Amino acid sequence: MPAELLSTSQGKTLILTIRHPEARNAFDPAIYAAGIEALSVAERSDEVRSVVITGADGAFSAGGNLQSLLARRQDGAEAQAQGVEALHNWIETIRTYPKPVIAAVEGAAAGAGFSLALACDLVVAARNAVFVMAYSNIGMSPDGGASWHLGRTLPRQLASEILLFGERLEPARLHALGIVNRVADPGHALSDALALAQRLNDRAPNALASIKELLSDAPYRTLTEQLAAERDQFVRNLQHPNAGEGIAAFLEKRDARYQ
Repeated sequence: MPAELLSTSQGKTLILTIRHPEARNAFDPAIYAAGIEALSVAERSDEVRSVVITGADGAFSAGGNLQSLLARRQDGAEAQAQGVEALHNWIETIRTYPKPVIAAVEGAAAGAGFSLALACDLVVAARNAVFVMAYSNIGMSPDGGASWHLGRTLPRQLASEILLFGERLEPARLHALGIVNRVADPGHALSDALALAQRLNDRAPNALASIKELLSDAPYRTLTEQLAAERDQFVRNLQHPNAGEGIAAFLEKRDARYQ
């Protein structure tokens, strides 16, 4: 059975499920293209306010398909680079997406599967899930933004340990390091992720998009530049109808109904 990305929904949450049972949900170029297309469509839809990415059959993703990687060693460097770029286009689409994206991890998140989880805004992992940056175990260096995300999130020595040794990491340790947001009971990562998504769905979409943009751009700005960006986003959101609704709801002690 070929790899596929299943698209379903629950309320205003789009659920993207990686399914490739013969290879523990390993990636395939078709998944990247389907993921980019699904997010593009959802971005334009007012009916979608958040996205959850998960894997089928109790596994998140084994990352790269080693059989395919072995075969690609016979291709030229240009063809190999194009394969990596396809993954990177999907990772960048997730990372810059204006709506919240949550990874729901059961089983293994290995290699590029781990990279995919890191690209999401929030990570919910089952207590018995396994995270591993397995690249150095097969004589390879990381892709999928792993070095960028870990290098920004962790001290250099910790990021180096994870990437250089390729050891299995438990969700509890990643939670302590601030990489995993919630640790769920086994079999409940998706339901807990959907519960988080519902809480986000009830908030003003324009405000969430502004927060994501400000956080993404902050490392590249001076304080003065970031303050100016916060000012502009604040004024833009204050002028939005959702601010009027939110302030009124708070003063009237009722739930807000955001557009």
